[in-house]
Amino acid sequence: MTATANPTINALCEPTSAAWLEQALGNIDTILLDHSHCERKAASTAVNMMFRYPSNHKLVRQLTAIAQEELEHFEQVNQILERRGIPLAPLNAPPYGKGLMSQIRHQEPHRLLDSLLISGLIEARSHERLGLLGTHLPDPKLAAFYRSLMASEARHFGIYWLLADTYFDREIVQSRLAELAIFESQLLSTLYHEPRIHS
Repeated sequence: MTATANPTINALCEPTSAAWLEQALGNIDTILLDHSHCERKAASTAVNMMFRYPSNHKLVRQLTAIAQEELEHFEQVNQILERRGIPLAPLNAPPYGKGLMSQIRHQEPHRLLDSLLISGLIEARSHERLGLLGTHLPDPKLAAFYRSLMASEARHFGIYWLLADTYFDREIVQSRLAELAIFESQLLSTLYHEPRIHS
């Protein structure tokens, strides 16, 4: 089994390992529960950014749409959990999210740039990994569900990147994205011991 059957967004430095895919496929109920948490957190991230930057009209408009779509996905995953008899429950967070957040600089305008690019990288990795699940899951309905989410994840990455490109010089955006992408790949270089979407 390889983890390279699905095209990736070129912002990512390294593809997902086959070890992650094997771990995920062997623990799909936990992956589904973690996916529910991821969709909720993605909606929260978009809403929090809207509150932090309420005068940025384009950002507010675009992130409103992202938050709405993430909540739709949250509900869809929760319906799958209910059908499979999996109760909503907390999970230990992998170091991925906290590690990425540690790279956000505190002073503006750097904080805005880093927040947009890190959100975009998370969407890019989600696009890749949900695509891998859509390719390799033996349950055809669940595989089709994950394939159906790929376009949204790619579009969300594009929105975050375009917002960064709107508010900052492109050379600065590309340089900082490259730095953050290296760090993102390093966070995933050691597989987290518990199955997670971003482990």
